[in-house]
Amino acid sequence: MMYQSFRPPKRLLMGPGPTMVHQRILDAAARSTIGHLDPAFVALMDEIKHLLQYVFQTENYMTMPVSAPGSAGMEMCFVNLIEVGDQAIVCINGVFGGRMKENVERCGGRAVVVEDQWGAPVSLEKVEQALKDNPDVKVVAFVHAETSTGALSDAQALAKLAHEHGALVIVDAVTSLAGVPLMVDEWQLDAVYSGSQKCLSCFPGLSPVTFSEAALDKVRNRTTKVQSWFLDINLVMGYWGAEGGRSYHHTAPVNSLYALHEALLMVHEEGIENAWARHQRNHQLLVAGLDELGLALLVEPPYRLPQLNAVLLADGVDDAASRKNFLDNHGLEIGAGLGVLAGRIWRIGLMGQASRADYVARCLAILKERVAN
Repeated sequence: MMYQSFRPPKRLLMGPGPTMVHQRILDAAARSTIGHLDPAFVALMDEIKHLLQYVFQTENYMTMPVSAPGSAGMEMCFVNLIEVGDQAIVCINGVFGGRMKENVERCGGRAVVVEDQWGAPVSLEKVEQALKDNPDVKVVAFVHAETSTGALSDAQALAKLAHEHGALVIVDAVTSLAGVPLMVDEWQLDAVYSGSQKCLSCFPGLSPVTFSEAALDKVRNRTTKVQSWFLDINLVMGYWGAEGGRSYHHTAPVNSLYALHEALLMVHEEGIENAWARHQRNHQLLVAGLDELGLALLVEPPYRLPQLNAVLLADGVDDAASRKNFLDNHGLEIGAGLGVLAGRIWRIGLMGQASRADYVARCLAILKERVAN
């Protein structure tokens, strides 16, 4: 069998991620590799940390990218903050809340599940009742922007409830970071994780995280070792926590971090508030176009994510065949429904570099051709 260099086909990535990557970011990743403890690279790490603090809207000194995808960022938060026997309220209103529950259980904790309909936000009333019913809860975990449904929950209100009952919060911001307002310090969010391949429009493989001082106090005062050596914040602090001098923990993905730095720089140049506004503006364009096609969204308007749109399929439309047609004939990738929504929705992403008016117009033209037939 003969092998040759891989040449990826041209795609318009408008699904749930990964998303379009700007040439600036691709070019950054192609620059010469240097050592992960080289003074020049250490200086870059400091800049990445500061830029992440800007995007997270935090001054948390323990703000860093985990050298692995968003799922590892999720696991880092749970393995550090959950000990054997700890009670944790886990809010499930889609696929990724279910993954939080799995993490709690694998840490030896006990998950108290608060469940809401897929497509609805997390219910404040249900969480408050669960906190009253379970006074020993140590953590409340929820998804800010549920990627499987396109629903946005009230992170500020949920954090306030948790803190009133003496609990920390773990927040999934994989799809929300740089797409909708996320105010880590103002909302007092304790442990937050995201992904590089969503609204930051970098390629997959890194997970930005940030930990509050309250969360770090919990980690420092654990009675048992963190079950994961690689994800133990006590150990990672020596590499990412200090500024200037770094102690070896692992070999960082140098070129991927070049790319993340460039992606964060582009958000900084645009301005985070402008990025939020751009996502909302293009979401409105998409919604107006979908309405003209007779297509509705799963989520009610007040709770819709502008960067991830769950579109209900029209009667008679074959989900898999349609998405195959979009990809094969138009180079357009959109996402399928997951779990109970499989075969019922398309997930159209307007994340980062994919949030452009011309991309929205192109996507709508392609959908119109299929829906009309």
